[in-house]
Amino acid sequence: MIRRKDPYSNCKKISHKTQVRVRFNETDPLGIVWHGNYIKYFEDGREGFGLEYGISYLDIQAQGLVTPIVKSSCEHKLTVKYGEILTVEATYVDTPAAKLIYLFRIFNEKNELVCLGETVQVFLNREGELLLNVPPFIEEWKQKMNLTEC
Repeated sequence: MIRRKDPYSNCKKISHKTQVRVRFNETDPLGIVWHGNYIKYFEDGREGFGLEYGISYLDIQAQGLVTPIVKSSCEHKLTVKYGEILTVEATYVDTPAAKLIYLFRIFNEKNELVCLGETVQVFLNREGELLLNVPPFIEEWKQKMNLTEC
Protein backbone atom coordinates (compact mmCIF):
# COMPACT_ATOMS: atom_id res chain seq x y z
CA MET A 1 0.00 0.00 0.00
CA ILE A 2 1.35 3.39 -0.99
CA ARG A 3 0.97 6.02 1.71
CA ARG A 4 0.50 9.53 0.39
CA LYS A 5 1.55 12.57 2.37
CA ASP A 6 -1.42 14.53 3.66
CA PRO A 7 -1.18 17.90 1.87
CA TYR A 8 -3.22 19.44 4.70
CA SER A 9 -1.21 18.06 7.63
CA ASN A 10 -0.08 21.54 8.73
CA CYS A 11 -3.50 23.14 8.35
CA LYS A 12 -5.93 23.90 11.16
CA LYS A 13 -9.06 21.75 10.92
CA ILE A 14 -12.43 21.48 12.62
CA SER A 15 -14.85 18.57 12.27
CA HIS A 16 -18.46 17.60 12.72
CA LYS A 17 -20.13 14.18 12.65
CA THR A 18 -23.53 13.57 11.08
CA GLN A 19 -25.45 10.30 11.03
CA VAL A 20 -27.40 9.14 7.98
CA ARG A 21 -29.45 6.01 7.43
CA VAL A 22 -29.01 4.36 4.04
CA ARG A 23 -32.31 4.64 2.18
CA PHE A 24 -33.68 1.95 -0.13
CA ASN A 25 -33.54 4.24 -3.17
CA GLU A 26 -29.79 4.73 -2.64
CA THR A 27 -28.99 1.08 -3.34
CA ASP A 28 -28.43 -0.82 -6.56
CA PRO A 29 -30.02 -4.18 -7.52
CA LEU A 30 -27.44 -5.94 -5.33
CA GLY A 31 -28.69 -4.03 -2.29
CA ILE A 32 -25.48 -2.04 -1.84
CA VAL A 33 -25.14 1.72 -1.94
CA TRP A 34 -24.60 2.96 -5.49
CA HIS A 35 -21.25 4.76 -5.64
CA GLY A 36 -22.72 8.13 -6.71
CA ASN A 37 -24.68 8.42 -3.47
CA TYR A 38 -21.55 8.94 -1.41
CA ILE A 39 -21.42 12.49 -2.81
CA LYS A 40 -24.89 12.98 -1.28
CA TYR A 41 -23.53 11.77 2.06
CA PHE A 42 -20.72 14.33 1.75
CA GLU A 43 -23.45 16.95 1.25
CA ASP A 44 -25.21 15.73 4.41
CA GLY A 45 -21.89 16.12 6.23
CA ARG A 46 -21.29 19.65 4.90
CA GLU A 47 -24.82 20.71 5.85
CA GLY A 48 -24.41 19.31 9.36
CA PHE A 49 -21.06 21.05 9.69
CA GLY A 50 -22.52 24.35 8.49
CA LEU A 51 -25.40 24.22 10.92
CA GLU A 52 -23.11 23.31 13.83
CA TYR A 53 -20.53 26.02 13.13
CA GLY A 54 -22.68 28.84 11.75
CA ILE A 55 -21.56 28.68 8.13
CA SER A 56 -24.53 27.05 6.43
CA TYR A 57 -25.46 27.49 2.78
CA LEU A 58 -28.18 29.90 3.89
CA ASP A 59 -25.57 31.96 5.76
CA ILE A 60 -23.45 32.10 2.61
CA GLN A 61 -26.44 32.94 0.40
CA ALA A 62 -27.41 35.75 2.79
CA GLN A 63 -24.05 37.33 1.88
CA GLY A 64 -25.00 37.25 -1.82
CA LEU A 65 -22.68 34.36 -2.62
CA VAL A 66 -22.84 30.76 -3.75
CA THR A 67 -20.20 28.06 -3.38
CA PRO A 68 -20.25 25.57 -6.26
CA ILE A 69 -18.12 22.46 -6.03
CA VAL A 70 -15.16 22.54 -8.41
CA LYS A 71 -13.52 19.32 -7.25
CA SER A 72 -14.76 16.13 -5.63
CA SER A 73 -13.06 12.83 -4.97
CA CYS A 74 -14.29 9.65 -3.40
CA GLU A 75 -12.34 6.55 -2.40
CA HIS A 76 -14.42 3.49 -1.51
CA LYS A 77 -13.15 1.03 1.09
CA LEU A 78 -16.11 -1.20 2.05
CA THR A 79 -19.63 -1.74 0.75
CA VAL A 80 -22.66 -0.43 2.60
CA LYS A 81 -26.19 -1.85 2.49
CA TYR A 82 -29.73 -0.61 2.84
CA GLY A 83 -30.72 0.25 6.42
CA GLU A 84 -27.21 0.75 7.77
CA ILE A 85 -26.51 3.86 9.81
CA LEU A 86 -23.44 5.74 8.67
CA THR A 87 -21.42 8.40 10.43
CA VAL A 88 -20.19 11.11 8.08
CA GLU A 89 -17.27 13.06 9.50
CA ALA A 90 -16.88 16.36 7.64
CA THR A 91 -13.65 18.21 8.32
CA TYR A 92 -13.12 21.80 7.23
CA VAL A 93 -9.51 22.54 6.27
CA ASP A 94 -8.38 26.13 6.68
CA THR A 95 -6.68 27.67 3.68
CA PRO A 96 -5.58 31.20 2.72
CA ALA A 97 -7.25 30.75 -0.69
CA ALA A 98 -10.81 31.87 -1.46
CA LYS A 99 -12.26 28.39 -1.28
CA LEU A 100 -13.80 25.88 1.10
CA ILE A 101 -12.03 22.54 1.48
CA TYR A 102 -13.75 19.64 3.21
CA LEU A 103 -12.36 16.18 3.90
CA PHE A 104 -14.75 13.31 4.58
CA ARG A 105 -14.54 9.99 6.35
CA ILE A 106 -17.59 7.77 6.41
CA PHE A 107 -17.85 4.97 8.96
CA ASN A 108 -20.30 2.08 9.28
CA GLU A 109 -21.99 0.93 12.49
CA LYS A 110 -18.91 -1.16 13.37
CA ASN A 111 -16.83 2.05 13.12
CA GLU A 112 -15.07 0.68 10.03
CA LEU A 113 -13.95 3.20 7.44
CA VAL A 114 -16.10 2.72 4.33
CA CYS A 115 -15.21 5.84 2.33
CA LEU A 116 -12.79 8.76 2.12
CA GLY A 117 -13.47 11.92 0.18
CA GLU A 118 -12.76 15.56 -0.47
CA THR A 119 -14.64 18.48 -1.95
CA VAL A 120 -13.43 21.93 -2.92
CA GLN A 121 -15.83 24.85 -3.35
CA VAL A 122 -15.19 28.36 -4.64
CA PHE A 123 -17.06 31.60 -4.04
CA LEU A 124 -19.15 33.22 -6.77
CA ASN A 125 -21.11 36.46 -6.48
CA ARG A 126 -24.70 36.94 -7.71
CA GLU A 127 -23.42 37.65 -11.22
CA GLY A 128 -21.54 34.34 -11.25
CA GLU A 129 -18.12 35.97 -11.02
CA LEU A 130 -15.35 34.11 -9.21
CA LEU A 131 -14.05 35.81 -6.05
CA LEU A 132 -10.27 35.79 -5.84
CA ASN A 133 -10.14 37.02 -2.24
CA VAL A 134 -11.66 35.41 0.82
CA PRO A 135 -14.99 37.14 1.58
CA PRO A 136 -14.87 39.31 4.73
CA PHE A 137 -17.59 37.29 6.49
CA ILE A 138 -15.51 34.12 6.01
CA GLU A 139 -12.46 35.87 7.48
CA GLU A 140 -14.61 36.90 10.46
CA TRP A 141 -15.90 33.33 10.81
CA LYS A 142 -12.33 31.97 10.74
CA GLN A 143 -11.33 34.37 13.52
CA LYS A 144 -14.38 33.37 15.56
CA MET A 145 -13.45 29.68 15.08
CA ASN A 146 -9.82 30.41 16.02
CA LEU A 147 -8.52 29.06 12.74
CA THR A 148 -5.07 29.80 11.47
CA GLU A 149 -4.05 29.35 7.87
CA CYS A 150 -1.73 26.65 6.57
